[in-house]
Amino acid sequence: MLHTLSSSPYHADLDALLRSLGDGDALVLLQDGVIAALAGGDIINRLIDAALPLYALRPDTDARGGTEQISTSVSLIDYNEFVQLTVVHAQQLAW
Repeated sequence: MLHTLSSSPYHADLDALLRSLGDGDALVLLQDGVIAALAGGDIINRLIDAALPLYALRPDTDARGGTEQISTSVSLIDYNEFVQLTVVHAQQLAW
């Protein structure tokens, strides 16, 4: 399943998101969700501990001026790569 987090992690139920993760799942951070990818924070550490592929939409990190602060555990992707992930993961869940 492909999970997408588009709201600030401070306004999302991160615990529920983490509980819903399964084998083969991936998480794409977009819009205000890219805040979760900031290096050194508690939120990114919790996501890293979940041991799933983590992606952030580069245009959204650029728009928020945070691209240089994104954790190295998060792969920055463009819109084409995001579409490819939606093809690979037939089921999706938006947070």
